[in-house]
Amino acid sequence: QVQLVESGGGLVQAGGSLRLSCAASGSIFRFLTMSWYRQAPGKQRELVAAITSVRSTNYADSVKGRFTISRDNAKNTVYLQMNSLKPEDTAVYYCHTESRQQYWGQGTQVTVSS
Repeated sequence: QVQLVESGGGLVQAGGSLRLSCAASGSIFRFLTMSWYRQAPGKQRELVAAITSVRSTNYADSVKGRFTISRDNAKNTVYLQMNSLKPEDTAVYYCHTESRQQYWGQGTQVTVSS
């Protein structure tokens, strides 16, 4: 069983930064691949970034070079550092993982104004 609780969303101006956090419950956290997805109104949910248990990472082309995913296993937390934000980054951001089943956070709103 895994519970995911997200925080850190908000309103920022274009070019600004935010750091999202996802706090996970469970002793298996260190073995899990953790991901961030986002969904804008009227659009499909898309994978933004992922990090494996050995800290291999993968990013959507649209955020590569601007976003960084990281994890702190001692805190059972995964982060998404978002720099050089663009209005196109506006979306609800969701934390995700999968073990025997899929788990999603509640989502946190990121709004980037121009």
